[in-house]
Amino acid sequence: MAFLTDEKLVIVGAGGMIGSNMVQSVLMLGLTPNICLYDIYEPGVHGVYDEMCHCAIPGANLSYTVDAKEAFTGAKYIISSGGAPRKEGMTREDLLKGNCQIAADFGENIKKYCPDVKHVVVIFNPADVTALTALIHSGLKPNQLTSLAALDSTRLQQQLAQEFGVQQDKVTNAYTYGGHGEQMAVFASKALIDGKPLCELPLSAERWAEIKHMTTQGGSNIIKLRGRSSFQSPAYQAVKMIEGAMGGEPFTWPAGCYVNCDKCGFKHVMMAMPSVIDKDGVHFTAPEGTAEEMAALQASYEHLQKMRDEIIDLGIIPAVEEWGKDNPNLV
Repeated sequence: MAFLTDEKLVIVGAGGMIGSNMVQSVLMLGLTPNICLYDIYEPGVHGVYDEMCHCAIPGANLSYTVDAKEAFTGAKYIISSGGAPRKEGMTREDLLKGNCQIAADFGENIKKYCPDVKHVVVIFNPADVTALTALIHSGLKPNQLTSLAALDSTRLQQQLAQEFGVQQDKVTNAYTYGGHGEQMAVFASKALIDGKPLCELPLSAERWAEIKHMTTQGGSNIIKLRGRSSFQSPAYQAVKMIEGAMGGEPFTWPAGCYVNCDKCGFKHVMMAMPSVIDKDGVHFTAPEGTAEEMAALQASYEHLQKMRDEIIDLGIIPAVEEWGKDNPNLV
């Protein structure tokens, strides 16, 4: 089997449902044979390792460990789902303190054991601030670390496809930006439904409000339906993100990026932006939308600032003006 690269990929949290799905997706998409499965829970990660070996995928060179040094040393790519999952009734923000501390430790492991890593994807919630925390502690350049944000846009795409009875990939130019949470900003003024502008199709204000609500509650609905948080969709999207970074098909759904942009007016946050992930990392541009969409994005940004300031108050990351001491790339 031909692989895109033979460089080492580490799956953090590989003993969980997201992690195990990522391992399988990486191999089935032919990204790299060299995957290290890392988790602090030995029976879980051991079980995933054994089951993936039972798949007998030609060329696979898997390993597993509960030792951070062994896992991270020599890594060129990392995807981390190594946080606590969201349970029914919880918001992403409810996970803030515990998962941000995990993210801080994760960043320190990168700095200590694999400072020459090429790209890192953080997908555990609340992803905007866990990724920011990991970036500060890792010492990486902003274009080397991204967070999962695409699910909000794919959920919007699904809702619009169902509303108008078209195949899902026939819905284009419909995205969400800002925070990966209930304060996300929905941008659909340029959306096309099988080539037709959404603004020209029959859609009442009440129904549009319902579609936006179902989009923002997409993750919560999965928990209600399945009794657990999403795992297949975040696993697949995260693997597609790392595929772009490996030099494969560029990833063009919105990614969570570090934004410190005078032109955009958004400073010192991780947030979903119009972006591309390719072999040179992540590149983003400023969102463009209606006055209503831009106001929603501003509100989402302000919510992200509050979460960022909360983890500063908790001592998990330093004050903004001190970030450069931990990571000179953020000066």
